[in-house]
This record gives sequence, structure tokens and C-alpha cells, in this order.
Amino acid sequence: MRVTVNRKAHFNAAHRLYNNDWTDARNNKVFGKCANPNYHGHNYELIVSVTGEIHPETGFVMDMKILKSLIRKEIEDQFDHKNLNEEVFEFSTLNPTAENISVVIWNKLRAKIDNNLELSITLYETPRNFVTYNGS
Repeated sequence: MRVTVNRKAHFNAAHRLYNNDWTDARNNKVFGKCANPNYHGHNYELIVSVTGEIHPETGFVMDMKILKSLIRKEIEDQFDHKNLNEEVFEFSTLNPTAENISVVIWNKLRAKIDNNLELSITLYETPRNFVTYNGS
């Protein structure tokens, strides 16, 4: 029997959407206010979903205490109250769009979660704008 468990977390971060190969005018046209050279911030909501078989001895798909700890260490501690462009290595050359942030989060967590378990990331940039990434 396959079941999905979910853990919700959040972090606050600033970023700037900008392509270094483009002019300021083109960046402003494509990214609008999000290209502000002084950055802007979001209160990100993160849902980490893990799907797998229920372990017959524990009754868990994954121990939620372990998942909570992984999210804290790998994501919240590294992203919370940071300027993603300036302070998070992965975004030194990668535009920190919600799409790219979700892929980076997935990669960080995928490396720490049993490969027999499926992983999906849903990242809310605003209550109405969110992305989901599951590695495919």
C-alpha cells in the first residue's frame, strides 16, 4: 500500500529575477518589479511530500521527525532570511525563480531521502502562485 506523507515548512527570503546576459530594459520587460536591483522578498511556504510503502514494523512511510530535521537543516537553515542571489551558492549563477528554487530544494532533499521513496516539492511563493516539482 503506497501512501504519501507531507511536511509543511516555511522560510522568508529575498531575491532578484535577472538574466545577466540581458539588458536592464529586457530584464524589466520580462521580470517586471521582480528585476528590482534592490531585491524583494517572499514568505515562502514549502510542502515536502514523500510517497512509499508503509513499513510493516513502524507503520511509517518515513519518520516525520527525520523529515522535519532534514527540511530544517537542508532548507530552512540555508534559505531563511537570506538573499538567495547573494547568500545561497546554488543561485550564484541560477536565476532564483520559484521553479528553480523548487528544483534546488528537491535536489538537496533527494540526496538525503531513501531512493525507494518518491519525493515531491510544492513551493508557494505567494498564496496564489506555487510550483510543484517531483524530479521529472
